Formats: sequence, structure tokens, C-alpha cells
Amino acid sequence: MAHFGQHSFHLTRKEAKNVKKNETIPAEYYEMMEKIQAIDFTLVELTLYLDTHPEDSYALEQFNSFAELSHQHKRQFEEKFGPLMQFGRSFVWNEWSWNSPPWPWQV
Repeated sequence: MAHFGQHSFHLTRKEAKNVKKNETIPAEYYEMMEKIQAIDFTLVELTLYLDTHPEDSYALEQFNSFAELSHQHKRQFEEKFGPLMQFGRSFVWNEWSWNSPPWPWQV
């Protein structure tokens, strides 16, 4: 893990060899991270909405679209800067079932 001031992030071995001690985090890191955060925020909002409107097929389509977009952007980010925690990788097919038991801790 590389540290720059208050910030830290993962680099590939190749990238880590090229980092100088006083070098700053590239602007592209922040730009890509901001896109990921915006997409994931949308996924959180859609999750909350679908918890109360599980039959809304348009919202289901949006959720799936943003989940795929999140996956694509995270994959690109990870290729350049290293691993991230994932959210929104699961797709919903015909029915919103996230709030339907059994939950993982109940199995």
C-alpha cells in the first residue's frame, strides 16, 4: 500500500516501482474514484427504493444497468491502481428479492 499524505491506495508492483517518495496521487485516481462513488451512490439509492417498490421494473432495469457500470469502472480502476471493495456486482433478474428472507445469516 502506498501512502501520500493522508491518503493511501494500492499500486501494482510495476507502478509501485515508479512512484517517488514525494510524488502525489495522479488526478486520474481521483477522477475514476469519483465516478465509482457516484455510481455506487446511485446503487444505494436504488436499493432503498426497491426495498419499498419491488415490482418497479424500470427501477430493476436501472439497478442492473448501474451494477454493470459499477463493475466496469471498478475493473478499470483495479487494473490501474489495485483492488477495491465491491458493491453492486449482483444482478436482479425478474423480481427484487434482496429484502426477502432467508438472509445469509439465517441460513
